[in-house]
Amino acid sequence: MPEYFSALEAAANWGIKNRRVALLCKEGRIPGAYKLGASWAIPAGAEKPADPRKDKGNKAETKTPPKSTQSKPISNTYADMEKLSAPFRALINNAGLNYQILDLLPIPIEIFAPDGLSIFMNRAFMEMVNHHDERLIVGKYNLKNDPVCLGIIGQDLMDRIFRGEACSFSDFPAPIQDIFDRGAIDEKPWEAATMDLFALPLWNGDTFICSIMFFTVKNMYHGNTDIAKAKQYIDEHWLDEFDLEKTARFVGIGSRHFRRIFKEVEDCTPMEYYQGIKIEKIQEMLHDRTLSIEQAFEACGVDYRGKTYLSLFKEKTGQSPSEFRKANMK
Repeated sequence: MPEYFSALEAAANWGIKNRRVALLCKEGRIPGAYKLGASWAIPAGAEKPADPRKDKGNKAETKTPPKSTQSKPISNTYADMEKLSAPFRALINNAGLNYQILDLLPIPIEIFAPDGLSIFMNRAFMEMVNHHDERLIVGKYNLKNDPVCLGIIGQDLMDRIFRGEACSFSDFPAPIQDIFDRGAIDEKPWEAATMDLFALPLWNGDTFICSIMFFTVKNMYHGNTDIAKAKQYIDEHWLDEFDLEKTARFVGIGSRHFRRIFKEVEDCTPMEYYQGIKIEKIQEMLHDRTLSIEQAFEACGVDYRGKTYLSLFKEKTGQSPSEFRKANMK
């Protein structure tokens, strides 16, 4: 298995700041790097990415996000626990300590045996999905045999996870309705949620012990079921042009009725909600100084030369795009 080191070690080797390494990982400019909690694991053979800011003779390339924002694997790679932190290595040989520490973490975590059987869930996970009795899940639920989750992440990724690979999956739609229908919870704590899923394998020598799954909540929707579904759909398709009819069909109600109840619940129209998401994405892109302001807009599917989103940006942020970038780069 390949060796990994931390972002702090990479920063020392490359002569740059730890914060810069984390940004490079986030931008996907270090092949094979994957996030582990709040840290990054980086292949030991990875080379320092070139800094486009120092290449004055060439224009920075436009970074365009994928056309589809549907759930997809981020990375699939082996992890060498010897290159991770000493506390993680200590957990391998001390199951009791393992569970005690993981139970204190605020990150929702569930652990699965190599055969797919759930063997542990921490307190944060139980609170997130409104579980009151882990005995309803632990020792009974098998992830590999769950057709709902299998349909979401696919057979290939499921096989990789239980072969002992470190994998990550973005925009995982939490199957809360299925959990409720199976009787594992008495009441849904929320209507819908999207999360990033990180599966970290634990190895003891050549023996695959278990897969620890970390869940990072990105969006959580409460209240009216139809509106929650609509907001989730808009969040996942923010790069596409907004289509009221298509969104209403997804929810399963007429467009005029849908627009009315959305306005009543959210105090804004579906279009205004969609535009708000666009502005948030543009703000994120403007933090990337390798992109020009025009490229940041284009990466979000917006024409910088148009007046609509320029006006909306200033209305929502109180600043022009250049003022926003300048203020947030200090």
